[in-house]
Amino acid sequence: MSSIDQGRFVDWKKATVREPFPGVKVASVSGDKIMLARVDFGPDKIVPEHSHPHEQAGFVVSGEAEFIIDGDKRLLQAGDYYLIPGGIRHSVRSTDQPARCMDIFSPPREEYR
Repeated sequence: MSSIDQGRFVDWKKATVREPFPGVKVASVSGDKIMLARVDFGPDKIVPEHSHPHEQAGFVVSGEAEFIIDGDKRLLQAGDYYLIPGGIRHSVRSTDQPARCMDIFSPPREEYR
């Protein structure tokens, strides 16, 4: 179910929330060719290493998280951006505090619709 009102506005309270990994919650909205996902991490939570064909870009909204992208490890803080080309292995781990990231996928990830 889309939380976009006639393709113009997002009401995150109406977005479907999934928990693909323990303590990692994803709310998403999408159009035909792009998806925006709000990812909330509890303290010390992990998105295990994986890859997907989708391009992924995003930024840390609050807190901090350790990203490993194609073997390159960085601790990102609020305001830091990342870009992950399709097919590249990556993982994310929150620190001892909660974190929120916004991810943009193209094309949309069907498992998050």
